[in-house]
Amino acid sequence: MSTSEFALQSKAELLFPAHLIATLRELRGDEWRELVDRVTALPETHPDSLAFVLMMIELDGCLRCNSNNYKFLRGCFLCATQAVQSFKGTDADLLDLFGKARKELEMQLQRGVRPGELKIAV
Repeated sequence: MSTSEFALQSKAELLFPAHLIATLRELRGDEWRELVDRVTALPETHPDSLAFVLMMIELDGCLRCNSNNYKFLRGCFLCATQAVQSFKGTDADLLDLFGKARKELEMQLQRGVRPGELKIAV
């Protein structure tokens, strides 16, 4: 693997990673900063941290991203920064998106894994 390939792989991930949450702190107003501060203090496995990641995955369009995509080539940090800065709504609208992501996550956690739905290759 060449140095440039290694640099590309080290900055580009497939889905928004929780370790980048803190880097988004200064991109919006007080409500946004409070949310980022609260979530950053939590473990990455906490439901609120997972909900924030889910919100960012949807906001960034991570599920449509691939290695041939310009956004992928720029990396998750720049993509997420641009998505938060260019969001047309208010901080309250972003917090509403976070709330919706929390509800979706809670619903999935309550539902649990149903027999036959999760298959792990042996």
